[in-house]
Amino acid sequence: MPQKLKISIIIPCFNEQEGIPNLAQKLLPTVEQLNNHFNTEIILIDDGSTDNTYFLLNQHFSNIPNTIILKHEKNKNLGGALKTGFKNATGDLIAAYDSDCTYQPEVLKVMIDMMGPETDIITVSPYHPKGKVNNVPPYRLFLSKSISKIYGLLLHTNIHTYTAMVRIYKKEALQNINFESNTFLAVTEIMIKALLQGNRVKELPTTLSVREFGTSKMKTLGVIKDHLGLITKIISYKLFKTRI
Repeated sequence: MPQKLKISIIIPCFNEQEGIPNLAQKLLPTVEQLNNHFNTEIILIDDGSTDNTYFLLNQHFSNIPNTIILKHEKNKNLGGALKTGFKNATGDLIAAYDSDCTYQPEVLKVMIDMMGPETDIITVSPYHPKGKVNNVPPYRLFLSKSISKIYGLLLHTNIHTYTAMVRIYKKEALQNINFESNTFLAVTEIMIKALLQGNRVKELPTTLSVREFGTSKMKTLGVIKDHLGLITKIISYKLFKTRI
């Protein structure tokens, strides 16, 4: 009997005590289904939370087989948490998933089924013409969609969403992507570098919903500044072949 593929699911968490029970309730049935076909590994990163996130992660997940709970003593932001997760992942496929469940966990199974020999990365895509957004604040929606549109124009791709963290990567593709950002910009930097390296990306048109518990940790002005910096680097790269 051929050996099952291994799937690593990486979930960064920062001050998410209100949402951890919801995460467990929604994610674990999907993990149970995945275990019918794959060896599933869960990697939870408490990114320097100052509330009861780490306690609740242990309460809800410590008895789940093949689950690793890691803790940053100081907050390293989303990119830093992803770096820790990727470093510790041992799967053939590596998934990144949001702890706030703004995308339903069932999308992970659909994305895995989309992965084939001609694909390196699968990303959720609420901004795809067949995607959908529910109750997200208009200013955040405008910002994110506009940024993704700019990246698509600069890179001449048909990718509609550059800012969504929920993705599945082949291990080999992710190993060749060295991203520098420790902020929310990291997910966009990963996508851009993957495309520039020739990785093949598929989008899953998906519904993005507003979070039910807790508050977003994204700082709008900081995010705008980060993206303007990256856009400038892309223009410089295309004009002068400088390093991104």
